[in-house]
Amino acid sequence: MQRCATCRCRTCRPPCPPACCPRWPPRWPEKTATRARCNPDPARGDARGTGGHARPARATKPPFAPGTLRHPAIPEARSVTAQAVPPSAPPSPRSPVVHPVLLCGGSGTRLWPLSRKSYPKQFAPLTGAESLFQASARRLAGPGFAAPLVVTASDFRFIVLEQLAQIETAPAALLIEPAPRNTAPAILAAALWLAADDPGALLLVAPSDHVVPDAEGFRAAVAAALPAAAAGRIVTFGIRPDRAETGYGWLEPEGSAPADFTAPAPRPLCRFVEKPDAATAAAMLADGRHLWNAGIFLFTAATLIAAFEAHAPVLLAAVRASVAGTQPDLAFQRLDPAPWEAVEDISIDYAVMEKAGNLDVLPYGGAWSDLGGWEAVWRETGPDAAGVVTQGAVTALGCADSLLRSEAEGLQLVAIGVKDLIAVAMPDAVLVADRAHAQDVKLAVARLKAGGVAQAEEFPRDHRPWGWFESLARGPRFQVKRILVHPGGQLSLQSHHHRAEHWIVVEGTARVTIGDEVRLVTENQSVYIPLGVRHRLENPGKLPMVLIEVQTGSYLGEDDIQRYEDAYARGPGTRG
Repeated sequence: MQRCATCRCRTCRPPCPPACCPRWPPRWPEKTATRARCNPDPARGDARGTGGHARPARATKPPFAPGTLRHPAIPEARSVTAQAVPPSAPPSPRSPVVHPVLLCGGSGTRLWPLSRKSYPKQFAPLTGAESLFQASARRLAGPGFAAPLVVTASDFRFIVLEQLAQIETAPAALLIEPAPRNTAPAILAAALWLAADDPGALLLVAPSDHVVPDAEGFRAAVAAALPAAAAGRIVTFGIRPDRAETGYGWLEPEGSAPADFTAPAPRPLCRFVEKPDAATAAAMLADGRHLWNAGIFLFTAATLIAAFEAHAPVLLAAVRASVAGTQPDLAFQRLDPAPWEAVEDISIDYAVMEKAGNLDVLPYGGAWSDLGGWEAVWRETGPDAAGVVTQGAVTALGCADSLLRSEAEGLQLVAIGVKDLIAVAMPDAVLVADRAHAQDVKLAVARLKAGGVAQAEEFPRDHRPWGWFESLARGPRFQVKRILVHPGGQLSLQSHHHRAEHWIVVEGTARVTIGDEVRLVTENQSVYIPLGVRHRLENPGKLPMVLIEVQTGSYLGEDDIQRYEDAYARGPGTRG
C-alpha cells in the first residue's frame, strides 16, 4: 500500500487532500477521527479518501509546507489532560450516521463579565473543567456520530480549533460566517454543505453553549428520534419543565402529557409558544403537556432544504450562493461574503419551523439549561446547604443563596453576610447584582458600550492563533503585557510605527527575529525591538513559552502593526 505524499500515512492514496490529512493544518493526535477519515470509501463514490466528503478541488496555495511548520494553534506537544472523546466508530448497518452541527456564535452579554463579545460563554469553563463548547462536542460523539461540523465567526475560528484539539476531536468542517445572521442561515449553510455529498445526511443541530449533564441519556433520546427524522420529519427536542420559566420558548405537542420520559417517542408538534408571561408559563407548567424549546433539531439535509424551498426561498437562494462560493482558508471554509450580504437575519423558528407541517417533538426528561444568565449558572453549579456557590479564591462568611466567583489570578473575593447576591470578579471588571435582577446584566453592558467602555466587549485575555496575551499595567506612553505562545506557535513577521518593545522571557525558550538576525532567547534573558524594525517571535519548544513585553511609544493600540508574513493567513486588521 502506498504512503501519502503529504502526511506519510499508509491508508491514503497519494497525496492526501487537505480536508483529511492529519498534518493539514494541525498534527492531530494519533487516535482521532481525522486519521480514520483518510480511508477512501468506494461505496460512496469517494475517490479522494475524504470519507464521502468529496468536493470539486480548488487550486489553492498551501499556507505553509506540510511537515515543516504545523499549525501552531494545535501544537503537537501540548498535553491533553482531559479524557479523550470516544472515537467515531463506524455504526452498525441498522444505525444511520448522525452529523452533529454545532452553532458557535453569540454576543456574550448575559453572562458578562466572564462572557463578552470577543470571548462568549461557550468557550468558558462555567460549570466544570471544560468549556461548554468542549462539553457539547463530547456529548455528540461516539458510535453512530460523525465528526462535528462547526459554524462559527471568523474571530472565533482559532479558538474553536484549539479547544477541539484539547479534547482530541477533529472536525469534519469549520464553516466561517462572513457576518452573524442568526440561526436560520447558519443551519441552512450546514445542511447545504452536507447535502452536496449526501442529501439524506442526518443533521443534529445544537447550540454549543448549553448544559446537558446526562450525555448518554441525551444520545439515547437522539437514537429514539432517528426513525422519524429519516422518514422526512423535522424533530425538535422538548425539555420537561420543572418551573414556570418565562425566559424560554415553549412547545405544545399533540395529545396528553407524556406518560414516560424514560422511553420517549416523537409526537406531532402543534405549535411554538413565544416566551410567555408569568401567568401563561404557570398554566402551561400545570397542564403537564407543554415542554421547553431547547433549540435542538434532527432532520435530513434534504428535508430542511425542502422546508426552506417552501417557506423561505429568497433566503435559500442567497445562502446557496454563499455556500457555492465557499473558499478554503487553512483548516476553515469561508462562506462567500458577497451573497451573504443579502441574507436575512432570522431565527430558524421564524424562518421555517413555525410554518412547516412535518414537525415532531421528542420529550426529553433529563436535566438541561441554556445558561441564559447568572441565575441559571447558580442553579446548575450546585449550591451548598446554604444556597451558596463559590468559584476560585472566595471566602464566604454567613452568606446565603448567592453566587460568588473570582476569575482573576491572585484576586481574593470576600463576602460577609450577603444574601441573594451575584458577585463575579475579573481582572478588569467586577459585577455585583441582586439575583432577582440577573437578567438586567445585558442592560448594563449596553450602557457600558454606549459609553465607549472597552470592558463592555473586550476580554482581558486576548486569544490569538498562536496563544494569548493580557495587559498587566498601562500608563502614558507605556504598557506591560504577559504573552503566552503555544509550542510551535509563531507571531507574524511585523513592525510597528509608533512603539518599541522589550521582551523578557520568563518561561521556556523563544526564537526571536530582529531585522536579519535570528537567535534563541532563554529564561531570564531579554531583547530590545527598536521602533520600525521587522521582528518575529516563535516558540520552537515543546512547552508553552511565556514572556513579559514592555511597550513604549506615542501610540500603543493593537492596530499599530504591519504584517509581512503570517502563518495564519490573517489579513490587515483581522483578529484571530
